[in-house]
Amino acid sequence: MNFEPNNLLITGGAGFIGTNFVRHWLARRGAGKVLVYDALTYAGNIDNLAGLDANSRYSFVRGDICDEAKVRELLTAHAIDTVVHFAAESHVDRSILGPDDFIRTNIVGTHALLKAAKSVWLDATLSRGHRFHHVSTDEVYGSLNPTDPPFHEATPYAPNSPYSASKAGSDHLVRAYHETYGLNTTITNCSNNYGPYHFPEKLIPLIIINILSGKPLPIYGDGLQVRDWLHVADHCVAIELAVTRGESGEVYNVGGNSETPNIEIVHRLCSLADEHFAADTILRATFPNSPGATGRPAAELITHVSDRPGHDRRYAIDYRKAQLALGYAPARDLAAGLRTTFDWYLTNTGWWQALLGRDYKAWVEKNYRR
Repeated sequence: MNFEPNNLLITGGAGFIGTNFVRHWLARRGAGKVLVYDALTYAGNIDNLAGLDANSRYSFVRGDICDEAKVRELLTAHAIDTVVHFAAESHVDRSILGPDDFIRTNIVGTHALLKAAKSVWLDATLSRGHRFHHVSTDEVYGSLNPTDPPFHEATPYAPNSPYSASKAGSDHLVRAYHETYGLNTTITNCSNNYGPYHFPEKLIPLIIINILSGKPLPIYGDGLQVRDWLHVADHCVAIELAVTRGESGEVYNVGGNSETPNIEIVHRLCSLADEHFAADTILRATFPNSPGATGRPAAELITHVSDRPGHDRRYAIDYRKAQLALGYAPARDLAAGLRTTFDWYLTNTGWWQALLGRDYKAWVEKNYRR
């Protein structure tokens, strides 16, 4: 089934993956409007979308996905025929400390979007063609043992954290709205993303920024938790393919073909830092607190801390269905992807320094009132 979207509503489009997808779509697709809808909570950063205001196809509305009436209004007023749903609470540690926000956003918020889409696209029959695409995670499948085969689309759900449980719930709701009401839906379950605009609490940006700042590099337990790392640019391609070529009601797993233990990721980033500092005197002056400023290895900052409760040991993705049905395959290997990501954080120091250095919530309330 080929579907040609016209006007998109992108929820969570000021977040990490959403931002990259907005930029990808505007660069790749030459027609139709892109409306970004984001609550601008701590991980939704309006600076991520800097420079897009000059594009006549782009617009931004601050709002909550739980506000069903507002979503219905936007779908109708902007003749939206496609929702790409990124908006979610996504940090496992935060879900352990405070699961309520995850239930509200990931389950209640997704349900509000589905109800609004059904109301406008099916009940009012204002759109003959439509697509609701839901961006999910491989964490809904639980944890793998070292010799287990990778997750595939029929792997039973076994979420182990409040975060993954809330995403599993949202997946089931999307499926139910397709099966019960005939809403045209697709779902992608992706592995761990990395790349530009990644919020600094996640492993790769945290390690890069802490190396540059000379702060400890915290490693949970032995650091041998394995993840399949997916560059966000490859993920954006997969989402576009699922939206435009995916069969309604289908689920597609998206991986990066890069299973790697967390501790190895950290050592690779340390090696990249050592290489950069050895070659660049300006870098040594810019980040005097980093070990590389005085010729010391970044790996001396590695600090093992107590493991996270219920920490999944291994994730791995079998993306053959997406490959065969959509023509998807990751284009970036891990070594090249980590290098370009490290370079992005070096080039965009102002982005992450501003994010870490201001009261973002107060700034949003002052500048982006709903």
